[in-house]
Amino acid sequence: MPSSRTGRPPVQRAARRPSRPRAPENPALGLITRLRRAWDRPLTAYYLILGGSALIIVLGLVMVYSASQITALQKSLPGSYFFRKQLLAAVIGAVLLLVASRMPVRLHRALAYPILAASVGLMALVQVPGIGVAVNGNQNWIAVGGSFQLQPSEFGKLALVLWGADLLARKQDKRLLTQWKHLLVPLVPAAFMLLGLIMLGGDMGTAIIVTAILFGLLWLAGAPTRLFVGVLSVAALLGALLIRTSPNRMARLACLGATEPQSGPVDCWQAVHGIYALASGGIFGSGLGASVEKWGQLPEAHTDFIFAVTGEELGLAGTLSVLALFAALGYAGIRVAGRTEDPFVRYAAGGVTTWITAQAVINIGAVLGLLPIAGVPLPLFSYGGSALLPTMFAIGLLIAFARDEPAARAALAMRQPRFGRKRNGGSQRPRRWNTMRRRATAARTSGER
Repeated sequence: MPSSRTGRPPVQRAARRPSRPRAPENPALGLITRLRRAWDRPLTAYYLILGGSALIIVLGLVMVYSASQITALQKSLPGSYFFRKQLLAAVIGAVLLLVASRMPVRLHRALAYPILAASVGLMALVQVPGIGVAVNGNQNWIAVGGSFQLQPSEFGKLALVLWGADLLARKQDKRLLTQWKHLLVPLVPAAFMLLGLIMLGGDMGTAIIVTAILFGLLWLAGAPTRLFVGVLSVAALLGALLIRTSPNRMARLACLGATEPQSGPVDCWQAVHGIYALASGGIFGSGLGASVEKWGQLPEAHTDFIFAVTGEELGLAGTLSVLALFAALGYAGIRVAGRTEDPFVRYAAGGVTTWITAQAVINIGAVLGLLPIAGVPLPLFSYGGSALLPTMFAIGLLIAFARDEPAARAALAMRQPRFGRKRNGGSQRPRRWNTMRRRATAARTSGER
């Protein structure tokens, strides 16, 4: 047996067994795992609300500019007239959003009663001759000055959310929501008062959104099924009566599924041309600004039917992107409402989410021909400053609530500025991130390794 240089016999090494090859990781499962981890991060809802709403507003401004040019020129106005007004409303709304996102919860609760009182007063002024203005047969507007008009019923949605959330939160603290009379009174009578003022002007679409907010608050408050069904049945009967007694609303109901502009005695021009616009868009659309239907064929192209112009110019890809943004915004709102321990935050976040989601579903459903045309704008997207301002304030509420989650507050507190300020005239030095590992290292004594 040959010896080694040291005179010792060489060590006999056992032969290595061939290692078993690892099973290839399923890419789909890996992607699902990464997405699940991303969804579970503390700041996911915060970024979804902030980013999703910002993208909807920016895309809405682009589409308002594209869809309103022909309408403005037909009225002997500059082509960018409606876009400039919408941009001004978006700037004011951005200020409101920033203020609302920085306000503490107690201040939001304190604003509930003043906003409700102001909304009711303004909605009552709408019916005063010489003050109220009728638009498209509905008298729900107040002339502010010049070409600017205000629709108080849009602020009534925000008032119902804040006031209803504060009312239910105070009753929950006193353990009164188990009694049906405290659950319904005075929430339901106040909501019916708002509905009555809205219906005096003939705005059925806004009344449907207010009813949806009321049902959302009752559902979040834990209303019993029989009570919930009872209130829903009464609302359905009232809605059917209002539709039956109005030829205009009956005509809108008759246009469901229509494929020809003249469907018997009913004129379904707007509904059918909305379908034409969506059908001609294809996968990627005809191009931004290249819509044909906005040249006088499609009424209200930049307001209630802006989704149809989006489908014609940006195609299926553009409409699916808009739907995805609204879905992300709705998911984030539900997450904020579900993870909080503050009852006011839960009711307010749920009310805002119900408001935006229901209005988006009603608008898009009408454009697709699945629901009657209710005359409500697509939130954050359609033209209309009166609708944009309270909606952006409501988005600021969601952002404030998302930032106020304990896990989100801790995550935001960990994010210190990368560069520290000058102290005592010294040079500005980069500040290291205060991570868990560095904190553990700093806590050790100097003799430890």
